[in-house]
This record gives sequence, C-alpha cells and structure tokens, in this order.
Amino acid sequence: MIRISQLAPQFTNVPSYQKGATGFPKVSLADYSGKWLVFFFYPRDFTFICPTELRGFSAHKAEFAALNAEVLACSTDSEWSHKNWFERDLPEVDYPILADNTHEIAMAYDVYNPDDGLAERGSFIVDPEGIVRYALVSSGSVGRSVTETLRVLKALQSGELCPIEWNTGEKTLGKA
Repeated sequence: MIRISQLAPQFTNVPSYQKGATGFPKVSLADYSGKWLVFFFYPRDFTFICPTELRGFSAHKAEFAALNAEVLACSTDSEWSHKNWFERDLPEVDYPILADNTHEIAMAYDVYNPDDGLAERGSFIVDPEGIVRYALVSSGSVGRSVTETLRVLKALQSGELCPIEWNTGEKTLGKA
C-alpha cells in the first residue's frame, strides 16, 4: 500500500519504450535517485483520454526538468504495444513508458484494477530520497491536470506550508 512520507515501492529492470532508443531499455526506480520523480499510471494504450495526458506531460517536460524532476509513465500494456502506439500516434512523447506486463508495479502502487487488468489513473511525486510525497488516484474516465501536478511539485519543493490554490511567488503559511 502506498503511504505518504514512506519509501516508494521499488521496481527494477522493467522494460520500457523510449523514443529513439534501441530495443527496450530497462528502468529501475533507483535510476531517479537524487531527482524528483513524477510517476504516473494510465489505463491503456490506444484509448481516448490517455493520449491527452501523455501529450500534456510531454508539453511540460521542460518545466519539470527545470524543477529537477523527471517524468515517467506506466501502463499494464507491453513494450511492443507502447512502441506501436507511440511511434504511430504520439511521436512527441520522449519520456520513458514502463511496460508493467506482470502488473506488479500497478499492484505495489495500489492502482491495479483486477476486474479489467488495468491500472487506474495514479499520479505520484517521489522526492530525491525516494520518499512518496504526493499520491492521487482517480477513475479512468477523468483525465488529470498536468498544471496541478506542477503546482504541487513546486509547493513540495518550497519546504513551506502552502495554502489552497497556492502558486509560486504567493505567500505561504510558514515553514513546514
């Protein structure tokens, strides 16, 4: 079960699709040590809402990078499905997409839906020490907000108590 302020569930040597890569590079959570990680799950390749989110995270990739954050996506589809879909329909997406064929990662992050074998829409922010600082899981029928994810990341990085709708440059409530 995912718990805020606890170590993120580990995964190692998971095949991924990465634009321009030869083969299917293996990815581990440890690869992101020392950086913030925005890790999100989406239900399925070749669907309707998922490409809007994948493109949205891609469009904001430079903003995440400026915050020392990497973006990583995951679904229960195979790396071959990812390759086919991303090369055909999502050529602008260049961050890694994990292929959670065994569903182990989705189960570890509490987003696995055994009724349909899919991951629900889960978003996680993991700090540079591997600690989960943010978790949100929603129905597959509702796309998430990339700008809200960025806002939360900035708030977490501020080290301050941030009130509702807080944005960079606004007054905080003091030190956390």
